[in-house]
Amino acid sequence: MGMVFGKIKVATPKYEIIKSTMDYEVRKYFPSVIAQVTYDPSDMKGDKDGGFSLLASYIGAFGNPKNTKQQPIAMTSPVITKKSEKIDMTVPVVTKNEGTLVTMQFILPEEYKKVEETPKPLDERVVVREEAERKYGVVTFSGVASDEVVEGKVGKLRKCLEKDGFKVVGDFVLARFNPPWITLPMFRTNEVMIPVE
Repeated sequence: MGMVFGKIKVATPKYEIIKSTMDYEVRKYFPSVIAQVTYDPSDMKGDKDGGFSLLASYIGAFGNPKNTKQQPIAMTSPVITKKSEKIDMTVPVVTKNEGTLVTMQFILPEEYKKVEETPKPLDERVVVREEAERKYGVVTFSGVASDEVVEGKVGKLRKCLEKDGFKVVGDFVLARFNPPWITLPMFRTNEVMIPVE
C-alpha cells in the first residue's frame, strides 16, 4: 500500500549536499555502476520509456534475469532518463526521425563497485558501465513528469544555478523514483538534475 502513496522502498544513490537553497540543492554523487540502454523511441512504438523493459529484464524484475550469471539484481531508485546526442549518418545506427535518442539508466546496487563484478547482460543493447563522481544541481518535485513540467523545472533550475555562479556542464537528466503503474500521480517523486562543474 505504501508504494501507492509514494513510499520509496528500494535503495537510492548516496550523495553529499554541497549547497542547499529554497529552490534547489547542489549534490555530489559518489561513483557507481549503471546499466543503460540508448534507443530511438520510434523503435519502441513511440514509447520514450521503452528501454525500461530491457533494463528490468536484465536485473530479473520480470522473472529470470537476462544476464550471464542468471543472477537477480536488486531494483534501485530512481530510473534515470536523458536525451542523447543524435547519431551521425556515418555511424551504423541512425535515428529514424528528427528527434534525439533516449538513454535510460538503472543505478546498480552499491555492492557492484566495478563493471567486472557485474553480471554481463545477454541483450547487447544493455550496457554496463562505471560512472565517476559527479555534481548536479537538483530540484525535487511531485506529480507527473510531463515534458512541459520538466521543461519548466529545467529552465528555472538552470537560471538559479547560473545566477548563483555555478557553471552548467551538460544537459539535464530526469530521475523518477516511483513505479508509475503503482504510485498515484500526485504522490510520485521526481528530480530534474543538471550537471555542474
